[in-house]
Order: sequence, then structure tokens, then C-alpha cells
Amino acid sequence: MVVLIIISIIAGLGAGWLISTLWNKVKANSLLRQAQERLSRVEEEIRNKKREFELEKKEELHKIRAAFEKESSEKREELTRLSKKLIEREENLDRRFQELERKTKELVSEEKRLEEERENIKRLEEEYKLRLEKIAGISSEEAKKILLENIKKEAKEEALKIIQETEKEAKELANKRARMIIATAIQRCAVDQVAESTVSIVPLPSEEMKGRVIGREGRNIRTFEALTGVDLIVDDTPEAVAISCFDPLRRKIAEISLQRLIADTRIHPARIEEVVEKAKKEVEELIKEEGEKVVFDLGISDISPELTRLLGKLKFRTSYGQNVLQHSKEVAYIAGIMASEIGADSHLAKRAGLLHDIGKAMDQEMEGPHALIGAHLARRYGENPEVVHAIAAHHEEKPAETVIAVLIQAADAISASRPGARKEVLEAYLKRIESLEKIATSFDGVEKAYAIQAGREVRIMVHPNKVSDEEAVALCKNIASKVEKELSYPGQIKVTVIRELRAVEYAK
Repeated sequence: MVVLIIISIIAGLGAGWLISTLWNKVKANSLLRQAQERLSRVEEEIRNKKREFELEKKEELHKIRAAFEKESSEKREELTRLSKKLIEREENLDRRFQELERKTKELVSEEKRLEEERENIKRLEEEYKLRLEKIAGISSEEAKKILLENIKKEAKEEALKIIQETEKEAKELANKRARMIIATAIQRCAVDQVAESTVSIVPLPSEEMKGRVIGREGRNIRTFEALTGVDLIVDDTPEAVAISCFDPLRRKIAEISLQRLIADTRIHPARIEEVVEKAKKEVEELIKEEGEKVVFDLGISDISPELTRLLGKLKFRTSYGQNVLQHSKEVAYIAGIMASEIGADSHLAKRAGLLHDIGKAMDQEMEGPHALIGAHLARRYGENPEVVHAIAAHHEEKPAETVIAVLIQAADAISASRPGARKEVLEAYLKRIESLEKIATSFDGVEKAYAIQAGREVRIMVHPNKVSDEEAVALCKNIASKVEKELSYPGQIKVTVIRELRAVEYAK
């Protein structure tokens, strides 16, 4: 039974294999037929495409041949036309050449005739010259010499007139241009007026704090004054003490120290010494910040850290009540603007203007004028030679040899002499005004003199019967010269002489 089952299974497998083989053969034959049909269709499409391509190619060749024949025909016609033109031009050139030859022959004959006429004119000139010499009694060379001398004299006089007129116009134009540049620089530079003082007021929380500030038997105030170098004034002013010192740097250190001590309430010599040392370090940091700030504000780079620190130190230095750092910024702005107006290097002028008073930060530690000290410092820290020269020459310790140096001198004078820039003692100011009017009235023919515009101008009235118009001009120059010799003043003083003749009559 088992054998039959096995035989049946084998027979079934064999039948399945046979059926599968036959089915694969049938399927393979079918796929082969399909592939052959597709191949025949593709070959037919290729043949059709080939025929179409050959037709298009023939048509394109036909078009190209037609276009070439057309272009060749046009070129042949163009060449024919150009050949005709060339032939016509050759004929015209032949005719012109013949005409030129004819005219050349005529010119040669005309030239011969002119040469003969020149010879005749020369002979006549010699005859006339001999006759003129007989009539005038002098030779032609002498006459020529006299004529040339007269012409030379007239030309020299005319040249002098032209030079004078040119110089006058140039001076007027230069003065007008200079006034415009200076006015523009001043208008574009807005700065503070002088407001410095030698005294700082520190408020106190109560009157009892004054006793602590003074200390037992005055030991606190003595220690404070010794460490800071200032005078501490404790008077009847309610709830306030005054710090007096001509050195703004010391005054600032003392002010910060005293404020810290008052806030801390622990006031004794050891604490005072500790607070003063901290205040000095704080002020040193403030000096550095001020220097960096002014350099940044002016857009100037590559300044050495030491020069930057010295610039910050100028914040605590004054000159006639004018803050030196503010003055240096103002000079830098004015010099930069004027340099731009005249086409000079504005960046270099601004740099020299900022550093021109750098020597004032060290003039108490080094000997010599601050301008030369500043030039030495600028040279040491690698500044441009033009900047070094401008610093040295801004007070004429050295002659100004560059445009930048002249601009710094002018900007420095403008900043120092503008109204409100510097303080002046009232008595000295009144004395200067009085001296100015006294000098003006000391001349003969002067009726009255008035100093106006804070002593920047003096107007002088003269007797019209004693002083003529020409004498008024000379009088004005003489007064200005005497003012320059006898008075000291910043900037310049305008002298105006007024001569007025009035005729009055009454009809009765």
C-alpha cells in the first residue's frame, strides 16, 4: 500500500514536471514571437526615420544652395558697381592731377614775380631809410634803440599796473576766502563756554558730619589735605564743605574721596589713606576712558595708549579757565574743516589739532615750552612728522613750514579768542578797554574813540576839518601799529576811523 502511494506521488511529480516544461516552452515561443514582431516594427520605424532625414537633408541643401547662389549674384553685382566707381574715380583723379600741374606752373611763375617785387621793395626801403637818416640826423640803429627803450618803459609801467591790480584782486579774494573758511569752521563747531572753577562743593548729610570730617584736634582734615594736596574749607556754609585747589586732577580725587568717606561715615586717618588710593585708581581709569572717548569721537585711529592717556589727563587741565581737552577737540574740528575747505589732508589736520597741546599734560614734569614737550612726546610715540612739526610750531617756537602747521596755528587762535572761550579778570578787561581808547585819542585830529564788541573793535571819530580822507587812512594804520606794540590781547582788534563832514544851514 505504501509502495503504491509512493509510486503515485512519483508519477504525479513526473506529470507536473512534464506539464511545467511544456508550458514554459509554449510561453517562451510566445515571447520570442512578440520580440520578433517588436524588432520588425522598430526596424520599420528606423527605415522611415532614415527616409525622412534624407528628405530633410536634401531640402536643406537645396535651400543653402539657393541662398548661396543669391548671395553670389548680389556680390557680383556689388563688385561690378564698385569697379565702375573705381574707374570713374581714376578718371577724376587724372583730371585733377592735370589741373594741379597747371596750377603748380602758375604758382611757380607767380612766385618768381613776387620775388622780383620783394627785391624792388627792399631796394625802396633802403632808399627811404637813407633819406630818413639824412632828415632825422640819426642812424636807424639809434632810432631803433630809442623806440625799444620807450616801448620797454611803457611795457614796464603797464606791467606794474597789472601786477598791482592782480595783487589787489588776489588779496581781496584770499581775504574773502579765508573769512569764509574761518566762518564755516566756527559755525560748524559748537562747543561749551568756559565754566571752570578752582573750588568744588561737596554736600553733607548733616551739620554733625563737619565734626567728623575735621576729626579730633583736626587730625582727619590734616591727613586728608596732606594725601590729596588740596585745601578743605569747613565754614558756616550749611551742610556743605568746599575743596579748593588750582589742580583739577587733585580736586577731582579729593572730591571722590570725600564723597566716599561721607557715605561710609568711617572717617579716620587709615581709612582716609585707603579711600584716597582707591580714588586715585578710579580717576586714572577715568582719565583712560576720557582719552579713548575723545579719540573715538573724532574718528582718529592708531594713537598710542600712552598718548591716549595723556589726552584724558587734559580733561583735568585748564588754561585761562578753558578746559584743555575741550580746547583740543575744538582745534581738531576747526582745523579739519579748514583743511577740507582748502583741499588739504583733513584727517592729518584733525590729528595734529587734537595733539597740539599734549605737552600740557607733562609740562609740570618736564622742562621747556609745552609745544616742544608735546612734539617730543609725539615723536617718541611714532606720530607722523607733519603732526610733530605742527605741534612744535603752533606757538612759533619753530617756524611753520607746512600747510598743516599754519592751519593748527589759525585753529588754535580761533578757539582761544572766540567770545566766551576764556575767562578774563574784570579789572584787566576794563583796563585794556581804557588803554585802547586812550591810545586812539592820543593822536591829533581824533574827536572821540569807542571800544566796542568786548574790545575786539575800536571806532574813532575824527574832525573832518583837521583830517583829510588820505590822512584818515594813514591815521588808521598808525593807531593799529601803536595798539600792536603797547597792548597784549588774544586774536585781533579792528580799528575803524570815521570821518564825516556835515553842512548845516537854516532858511529864515
